[in-house]
Amino acid sequence: MYKHLLLPTDGSPLSEVAIQNTMQFAKSINAKVTGFYVSPPYHALSFQMEMLADSEDDFVKHGRAYAEQLLAAIETAAGAAGVSCDTAYAIGDHPYEEIIKAANANGCDLITMASHGRKGMKGLLLGSEAQKVLTHSKIPVLIYR
Repeated sequence: MYKHLLLPTDGSPLSEVAIQNTMQFAKSINAKVTGFYVSPPYHALSFQMEMLADSEDDFVKHGRAYAEQLLAAIETAAGAAGVSCDTAYAIGDHPYEEIIKAANANGCDLITMASHGRKGMKGLLLGSEAQKVLTHSKIPVLIYR
């Protein structure tokens, strides 16, 4: 059975459902969980380099604080369920790639995540990170909807 689950979050209400379900599942199979968040990288254009440096520092600081907040929610849920938990976060333009890298780097044997279930034009325009993880991952993926 599975021993180490990667649990990515985006902070959405659906991710909260995935967190709770993953903790119940992990407890039932005595598995460890690694909570994971992907922060977007800083992108900006400016003619004044000083403005860019200050803006980037603030962006990175706020991004780290937000990641810590989301990952703390996973740690709290794990503690309440009695599940062993680590957390990690990465910065990247393509969350699905970072999720797959993190699963491989941490020796995870299952990725559990939420899907927003976007269809039609929304799905085409916004894309689905869950769908991309499913398509590209060699590790099994459990999707909560």
